[in-house]
Amino acid sequence: MKKIIFLTTITILLYSCGGKKDQSVENTIASKDIKAIRELKSSISEKQKALEIDMSKLDSVIALLDNEEKLPLVTTIVVKETPFNHFLELQGNVKTKQNVLIYPEAAGTLQRVYVKEGQKVNKGQILATIDDGGMSSQLQQLKTQSELAKTTFERQKRLWEQKIGSEIQYLQAKTNYESSESAVKQAQSQLGKTTIRAPFSGVIDNVFKDQGTVVSPGPGSEVFRIVNLSNMYIEVEVPESHISNIKKGKEAIVFFPVLGDTTHTKIRQTGNFINPSNRSFTVEIPVSNKNGNIKPNLTAKVNLNDYSKENAILIPQSIISENAEGNQYVYIAMPNGENKAKATKRIINTGKTQEGLVEIVSGIAKGEHLIKEGARNVNDGQNVQILNN
Repeated sequence: MKKIIFLTTITILLYSCGGKKDQSVENTIASKDIKAIRELKSSISEKQKALEIDMSKLDSVIALLDNEEKLPLVTTIVVKETPFNHFLELQGNVKTKQNVLIYPEAAGTLQRVYVKEGQKVNKGQILATIDDGGMSSQLQQLKTQSELAKTTFERQKRLWEQKIGSEIQYLQAKTNYESSESAVKQAQSQLGKTTIRAPFSGVIDNVFKDQGTVVSPGPGSEVFRIVNLSNMYIEVEVPESHISNIKKGKEAIVFFPVLGDTTHTKIRQTGNFINPSNRSFTVEIPVSNKNGNIKPNLTAKVNLNDYSKENAILIPQSIISENAEGNQYVYIAMPNGENKAKATKRIINTGKTQEGLVEIVSGIAKGEHLIKEGARNVNDGQNVQILNN
């Protein structure tokens, strides 16, 4: 009501003065009296200053009587408790413990290669054979000799049991039989080395030697590389500072950037040795490879769960401010009328940060209203208007 009276008064004054001013100005200008013109200008200037002072007073009264227009506009969120899982982000490489080079155990010509690159094989399957150089014929002769020695030994044994013949004859027959059997087994073992078999089920990744190549045991004479792609794992180097938080059985999220694929798994094993060169320990994480797309040495981004809390308070990191002393704070909206509140500064202690959210260790409680949008434009104790209620 006061605002209306002030506005009406100033309007009447301006209107009444306006008519006289126009007439006086015209008459004075028409008189061409320079002294009168200057006096009139000075008079009008004084009136203008007086009006500006009155306008300033009116603005102050309007601001005082209608202060709602000056309240900062904010939005609030209700503080809630929620499960919180924090993850440590690292990088690792895919490995397999069944990734081996197969070397020949005997020297000779690679007589036959039965597999090709990319072929799946089973444990014990024949991959290639090496020319035995007549060893199979020698084995056959040794078997024949062993059969004869066995027959002689059994005959001497029966005679000895009947107290016929000498003990020396019995022992010689027994020794000959055992020696011939040992020779057969040794020959079979040597002959077995001319056959190259798969040590485990997997995929032939490389065939290094062609059929007809002369091979021999030792470095540089590998024939095949076999890989088991169904038993893959990721090896990650974890800084020693996390040794108390990274444990066997904790959740791990693995992302393969090249494949655009994410898989959820758990930590299978943690190392017991700290690498002195980088102060880290090794963690193994198994990964499923049903479609065979995951290859050894493939790079992966690994998130390891290092902290969990069932009832955590999380707030957006963007609304947290810091004072000159280095203390972090937020503003709480204390209800002060309909859609209005009083902003109260609250010092907080923070914990872990994850994806733009910060864990609050102390300073605010469940159920309080936290100023979100507009938090950086308010002051402690200032009245604000809430938009989201």
